[in-house]
Amino acid sequence: MSLHEARLGRYYEDFTVGDVYQHPLGRTISEADNTWFTLLTMNTNQNHFNAHFAAGSPSGKIIVNSGLTVAMVLGISVIDVSQTAILNLGWDEIKLTHPVFVGDTLYAESLVTDKRESGSRPYAGIVTCRTRGLNQDGDEIMSWRRTVMVYKRDAPHDKNYFPEAKNGPLTP
Repeated sequence: MSLHEARLGRYYEDFTVGDVYQHPLGRTISEADNTWFTLLTMNTNQNHFNAHFAAGSPSGKIIVNSGLTVAMVLGISVIDVSQTAILNLGWDEIKLTHPVFVGDTLYAESLVTDKRESGSRPYAGIVTCRTRGLNQDGDEIMSWRRTVMVYKRDAPHDKNYFPEAKNGPLTP
């Protein structure tokens, strides 16, 4: 029997400039997602929560809060880009290119555009990706450039965090 330690994501050595990751999970945005996010962030634009008001807008219906769509596309990309991140270093060139509505399903993909070893942390590297979000119809809804510091494979910081069972190992 082999024990496989808890682990997700990629390490610095796994990234290659020019590679594209089609992130495996999609997410459908519900009315509750949009309403709660809008309330939590204190966004008072009625186009996000007042159907009567939004009916008079050019789209004729509630539009999803763009802060939510950015957060969701970012979250979708984590499994491939920043699951082993130490910290995000920045987002640039955020573009919102297509409206998102309740019921849309979001997907994301990322292109690795640059990588380098960290000058201050020998256990880490810095990876830059261009990420774009797509809806279920393939429309690009947003894009950005993101730089993140990730662990190298031999970094000790993200290893051995799974707790040892007090009653011993799991057996057949």
